Amino acid sequence: MKSSLKKLLTGVIILPVMMFSFASCGGDGSGEASGNGIVRSNEFVTVATGPTSGIYYPIGGAFANVLGSAGYKTSAQATGASVENINLISQNDAELAIAMQDSVVQAYEGFGAFSEPKPELRALMRLWPNYVQLVTVRNTGIKSVEDLRGKRVGVGAPNSGVELNARMIFEAYGMTYADAKVDYLSYGEAIDQMKNGQCDAAFVTSGLPNSTVSELAFSYDMVIVPIDGQGRDNLIEKYPFFAASTIPAGTYNNEADVESVFVYNIMLVSSSLSDEMVYDMLDCIFEDIDSIKASHNTADKNIDLSIGVSDIRIPLHDGAARWWKEHGYDTPMNP
Repeated sequence: MKSSLKKLLTGVIILPVMMFSFASCGGDGSGEASGNGIVRSNEFVTVATGPTSGIYYPIGGAFANVLGSAGYKTSAQATGASVENINLISQNDAELAIAMQDSVVQAYEGFGAFSEPKPELRALMRLWPNYVQLVTVRNTGIKSVEDLRGKRVGVGAPNSGVELNARMIFEAYGMTYADAKVDYLSYGEAIDQMKNGQCDAAFVTSGLPNSTVSELAFSYDMVIVPIDGQGRDNLIEKYPFFAASTIPAGTYNNEADVESVFVYNIMLVSSSLSDEMVYDMLDCIFEDIDSIKASHNTADKNIDLSIGVSDIRIPLHDGAARWWKEHGYDTPMNP
């Protein structure tokens, strides 16, 4: 149990709780031990999400609401997303956190943005795919990743999940940031600069559709730059947490599918949490999964028991591995 000071940190938002029957999940929120031996009212669960303008925030808030309804003390914390969330889990300043899997693998193994490995990181479950969307406007003449040479490019805030994606994509195409005029802007800031003619292209990594990109496509002659060819092959070969994909026609103003890549988001936990608590949280999450699905269209389409955990590339928490095995799923990282 962490100190009360941690619970009062700026940016921690206590969300309203949606009540439902706890019969299947066990316990009644009164302090009685649940069916998994956890006194939920004695446990505080902070869910690290992302910026309030992004998709992590409402979905993470729904996870907090569901666990709160089951009797846990919960909060949803607005953060800078993946890298900050990884550090919060590593420092035991959050119990659950949403993060892009490429950032998580770098942190777990200790490469890229992370100089030291974080072997305490564990996965709870897979979430939704984040698509890498490289956007520009037609008058820049940018039609390929290689055309970014000499251009003003918003690559994301320093060491953010978006920025880590951009860095790896530059590398895969035989380029470095020195080949472009790189601005470490969030994608929202970069797109605002694009509207003012002060930025030529921006990396956006998110679920589909992204509201900021939709706004650009509605008001400007936006172009989605494909991530394809040998560069994409190089990327997937070196970093297999990426997968080839397409941004479907009609997602924005694109008349045809656009080749790209995606990387999954996962829900992180720390290895320091007890097996019983992790198992119990999964029981509660999937007992009221409809509330989580209702939080966002992306959650509705992609968060479901049926997706399993086969694509997770760090070990599951032991409590999560037991839960998934008992529900009929292979756990490749937890033999």
